[in-house]
Amino acid sequence: MFSFLKKIFFRGDPTQRQRFVFNVEELRSTFKARYHSFKLLLNANNKALEIMADIEQFLPGERPFGMSFIRASCTALSVNVFRIIQNLNELAPDKYRELYGRFRDIEGSINQILSRRRLPKGDRLVISLREINGEMADETGNKMAGLGEVKNRLRISTPEGFVITALAYQRFFTHNDLQTEIDRRLQSSSAEQIDHLYALSAGIQQLIIRSDIPPDLEQAIMEAYRDLERQVGGGITVSLRSSALAEDSAGTSFAGQYRSELNVSAENIMQAYREVVASKYSLPAMAYRLNRGIRDEDIDMCVGCMVMIDALAGGVTYSRNPLDMRDGSISINSVWGLPKSVVDGSGASDLFVVSRDNMDVIKKEIGNKEYKFVCYPEEGVCRLDMAGEKASSPSLTDDQAQELARIAMKIEEYYGFPQDIEWGISHDDSIYILQSRPLKQFDTGEKDFEGAKEPLNGESLIISGGITASAGVSCGPVFIVKRDMDTLQFPEGAVLVTPSPLPRWAALLSRAQAVVTEEGSFAGHLATVAREFNVPALFGIPGATDKLRNGDLITVDAEGRKIYKGRVEALLVQSGHKKRFMEGSPVYGILKEVSRYIVPLNLLDPDAPDFKPQKCRTLHDITRFSHEKAVWEMFSFGKEHHFSERASKQLLTDVPMQFWVIDLDDGFRDEAKGKHVKLENISSVPMLALWEGMTAIPWRGPPPVNAKGFLSVLHEATTNPALDPSTRSSYAIRNYFMISKNFCSLHSRFGFHFSIVEALVSERAIENYISFQFKGGAADYQRKARRAFFVGRILEEFGFRIEVKEDALFSRVEGVEEGFMKERLRIIGYLIIHTRQLDMIMLDDASISSQKEKIMNDLYSIIKDSRG
Repeated sequence: MFSFLKKIFFRGDPTQRQRFVFNVEELRSTFKARYHSFKLLLNANNKALEIMADIEQFLPGERPFGMSFIRASCTALSVNVFRIIQNLNELAPDKYRELYGRFRDIEGSINQILSRRRLPKGDRLVISLREINGEMADETGNKMAGLGEVKNRLRISTPEGFVITALAYQRFFTHNDLQTEIDRRLQSSSAEQIDHLYALSAGIQQLIIRSDIPPDLEQAIMEAYRDLERQVGGGITVSLRSSALAEDSAGTSFAGQYRSELNVSAENIMQAYREVVASKYSLPAMAYRLNRGIRDEDIDMCVGCMVMIDALAGGVTYSRNPLDMRDGSISINSVWGLPKSVVDGSGASDLFVVSRDNMDVIKKEIGNKEYKFVCYPEEGVCRLDMAGEKASSPSLTDDQAQELARIAMKIEEYYGFPQDIEWGISHDDSIYILQSRPLKQFDTGEKDFEGAKEPLNGESLIISGGITASAGVSCGPVFIVKRDMDTLQFPEGAVLVTPSPLPRWAALLSRAQAVVTEEGSFAGHLATVAREFNVPALFGIPGATDKLRNGDLITVDAEGRKIYKGRVEALLVQSGHKKRFMEGSPVYGILKEVSRYIVPLNLLDPDAPDFKPQKCRTLHDITRFSHEKAVWEMFSFGKEHHFSERASKQLLTDVPMQFWVIDLDDGFRDEAKGKHVKLENISSVPMLALWEGMTAIPWRGPPPVNAKGFLSVLHEATTNPALDPSTRSSYAIRNYFMISKNFCSLHSRFGFHFSIVEALVSERAIENYISFQFKGGAADYQRKARRAFFVGRILEEFGFRIEVKEDALFSRVEGVEEGFMKERLRIIGYLIIHTRQLDMIMLDDASISSQKEKIMNDLYSIIKDSRG
């Protein structure tokens, strides 16, 4: 045709003939550039939609995530949306420049949310405990503010001391530019994976410990220490305890997640300060923040510095029963020496229960306290000593228990809610309050397990007894943890079985179904965090790590204090669901805020007057607008340039469906004249393979559907605005191929079902890939989601990597030789046609099984035929 045109129009005029050749080649070059920009735009669009789908998955608040996820998602999304705009404006030069302005505005709103920082209050690096009260929590942290309130307003004895403030923390970090490096490490690491979190934690802690303390801060700390010596006499040693912002607040105790340094002398106070600050990034603390949705930047590590108490006895008082809101009795757990073994659950303790009505000791359980934790100021060490003959003796007298109960009631009455109080008694019988924080109570209700008696026979019971540390019932395989390295292999949904309820095991609670320990009491730190996470915990089961074996499926009834073999449905059916911890948290709130500028889709109808750049209010709007316009630009290229050889052609076929084809480059064997192209004129390798799969076995229509499935379709079709025909453009309705010799992009819509296939198939296996996305349906969400999962499982059996997000399926295979890729395209072609309307039967297991059997038989038949 080209030669013919030259002879007809340019006979005898070589200049004009040369100009025509030049113009045609220029157009071809322009088209190839457009084709390249279009492919880049589609690639960026797919990535952007995947990121949005990830964000939507986290919006229900059922899975933990941190600020690193939000920042990484927003950054990656911004990069890809900018590329979409950039490539659209290269596809249609400067035609859509307004999108840059809308993008900058939306990105600016997102960055403003992400860049919010809490500024430290106050202007002092160090504050004496004698000056502190509850209103100073933003300067001193909740723990030390609460202790100052107890000391200065309730006039209850506490050790003398001072606080190294939030301003000091900021001063320390700014001096060493620590926050920049920490943010970089957090952003580049997968903090959701425990092994990555472990390495991240160790690296950041070492970074802080090796940093210099600014001279003005060191001077302020030493002056405060010398003032403390003048108050109580020389030769003192001190304890340095965390008092981070948000620590010890209602609902987020951070119990045992940070470090305390005991028996610290003047020459070691700076190193101890660094180590307490570094414990902000301990593995348990980082996991706790992640699972409770607390931003890293919201936690300034204040540090309380208090004179050491030479404790004869110590322990923890609960002003009410944390496991039963109806029980107003006061519980006291105590040991000889410092209260360390009570709070970390590393040894036996005594239990005293005092009546609130008459202050009588109504219950007394004396444990065998073999060891006591004692500090030796002259040696500068703390260690476990043998308790000797005192091991089986009560660590408190009844009078001391009653006085501790009165103090607890006084503090509770002042604050107006139950209290968790740590205390110590000196050798002169003086009581010192070391900490007081809100105590969270749980209403376990009066559950009726009468229906569970029958299946709970003696044969399935493995263990009974112990202490209910956190109420509830759960089931999972046993996983025994004895060392830190064991935590790296701890699987999702396992039952944590361990000798001691050490606070550091709290990092596993978000993945644990239940906790069983050989030691400990309900007053320990791990018990506190287990209750916050609603994880059933049964403590004090001697020999649990010997009686239970890794992998054994067990049911833990923490309320009934029993462990059963296998699943006990009669118990599990009555257990509550885990709380969505992310809901209401700061990190969750930020995701909700930024998602308002990301997820909503406001531009639904491409033919509406408002379908224009200035009406884009979200990044999703920009992707929707850009994709629609990019498709339009590709389809209209030939028309705009009067270049019919590149225009879209309708595919002539005896299949009762309509398809249009754009030849991007060498996709046709010969020039297609007129408005149509025949299948035999298609040379695109991936399109032909896909078409073979689409037409290999005729579709016999939708499967038989019951009334519920039909009503689900009817309801969805009448209530979902996205399924309204008025929201579709001509290009959304069409099924169109864009092809070259080795490339194919298919966008198809059959009814309410959307599919996108993109494939590059050639002799170069390293470049080959197939991407298949599938979404939609006219049934309800549950059926559509199950259908996506159903199709995904089939593709997995044929080597695809799949990911199901909500009711959308994303699948991919790459880097394999040409024959394999063509087979996989035939499989996808078949599935596009034959999985239509399967969503209607997705709640009928028998129909699902029947359909899968038919589909698999068909697919193996197609593969067999293709191999000859």
